[in-house]
Amino acid sequence: MPEGPEIRRAAFEVEQAVANQPLVEISFAFPHLQEYEEVLSSAKIEAVRTKGKAMLIHFSNGYSIYSHNQLYGKWMIRKSYTYPKTNRQLRLALYTEKQAALLYSASDIEVLKTDELDQHPFIMKAGPDVLSDQVTATTLLERMRLKSFRNRAWAALLLDQGFVAGNGNYLRSELLYVAGISPDARPVDCSESEQEVMAEALITLSERSYETEGLTVEALLVDELKRAGKKRRDYRHYVFNREGKPCYACGETILKIMKNGRRLYYCPYCQ
Repeated sequence: MPEGPEIRRAAFEVEQAVANQPLVEISFAFPHLQEYEEVLSSAKIEAVRTKGKAMLIHFSNGYSIYSHNQLYGKWMIRKSYTYPKTNRQLRLALYTEKQAALLYSASDIEVLKTDELDQHPFIMKAGPDVLSDQVTATTLLERMRLKSFRNRAWAALLLDQGFVAGNGNYLRSELLYVAGISPDARPVDCSESEQEVMAEALITLSERSYETEGLTVEALLVDELKRAGKKRRDYRHYVFNREGKPCYACGETILKIMKNGRRLYYCPYCQ
């Protein structure tokens, strides 16, 4: 499933392709949404925003399209009325004269009044999004110390969209590694300095992944690994998907375990 940084990048690309210009056509695959095609195509897209893994496309007439890619959804930008070779099913298409934004495979798509978005079940429950909201490390520190979060294992908490929206499986492993926290620990088990490092990492890792199209490793180490002839899969993450390989900090072998039904990678020495 794409995580917050991937959805935020997709939102940027959709906005660049089709916002603030006349729409030629809007097409929904789902019959219950087709009544909105004419209503929306007569307006302009003013902005494309995100809330965690949800994308929000705001129109000038007070409507918005909510979409969640879930496991298989994927946005593609193409010249208008040209389509990629794919077995995916086209669910939503936004056409301008020159370009189109095409959403494939996603099944969670809704049209809502923009001023009613806060009442959507996902939006209501979602925590702060470090890529879209005004979020500080202090905000996140206060959040992890709340009674509803402080006694929960980090491995579960970092997947909870109600804690921080946008985190997913690769960010979970990377955040725990950068903060030097055991997968079995809870916020209440951590020292104040560990909590502070985690709060900063929650912001910096998402921002880094967004800016670099998926890298969570800091730039200096990326450059060092590139000079050593490493490929992208080797320098993309510190621990995620690196089972059996050496930790870049201590040389210990990276391990993989299952937590909350999903794979988690960690360094037994650094964490």
